[in-house]
Amino acid sequence: MKNQLIKYTQNLFLVMMAMTASLTSFAQDGGLDIDVSIGEPEWYEQTWVWVVGVAVFVLILVAILRKRK
Repeated sequence: MKNQLIKYTQNLFLVMMAMTASLTSFAQDGGLDIDVSIGEPEWYEQTWVWVVGVAVFVLILVAILRKRK
């Protein structure tokens, strides 16, 4: 009788845990539609700024290395 009661409570516990897991996974499906608008990019995010910056860096590096010889 005692073993049967323990099995019954274990089964009840497992069913309750399965229901809880099912409800929490179902509750997370909100179906939200989030629209993120970041607007205009900053000046340092522009591609041409990076290209010009790299070109200037290379010219300065070449000028420094050329003066040493």
